[in-house]
Amino acid sequence: MPTSRENYEAGDPAVAGGAFFVASYRILHRLGTVALWIAATGLAFMTAFTAWQVFSRYVLNQSPSWTEPVALLLMGWFIFLGAAVGVREDTHLGFDVIVVLSGRRMRKVLLTIRDLATLGFGGAMAWYGLLLAIGTWSATMPALGIPASAGYASVVIGGVLIVLFSLERLARRFAGLEIA
Repeated sequence: MPTSRENYEAGDPAVAGGAFFVASYRILHRLGTVALWIAATGLAFMTAFTAWQVFSRYVLNQSPSWTEPVALLLMGWFIFLGAAVGVREDTHLGFDVIVVLSGRRMRKVLLTIRDLATLGFGGAMAWYGLLLAIGTWSATMPALGIPASAGYASVVIGGVLIVLFSLERLARRFAGLEIA
């Protein structure tokens, strides 16, 4: 007999929340997967560019000017996208002794408070990241020739994803569905 999670992932509309939860789960699952792949690709490229910079500096005696700013830009993207995926998959480091030792009702309350705090943090990230991006739109990254706001766009996108994934966790909890 399939569990509620298997029914949910299979798209069974009889699961609590119906078709909306099934559709939103699929969309957010794909969004999380894409974010994770972009983050992993960014990490791989950042590592390659940093290795190229070290090789160029110490072996060729000529360091390219673009590698450091590109590595920093990529770092921001993979950090904030990875953090958002960590919210969705509940893989962030946490001190959850009280949650584990609590009863079922208290655990639900504590996890809801945690998810609401995460939601607020993600919203603040998105809002203030947007203000930073708008404020730096006219500035240019000298070595790359692109707007400086490209670095802050990762904060905005990461914050928006954290909000979406936090809302998903809250909705699934209140629908009685298992959460990552």
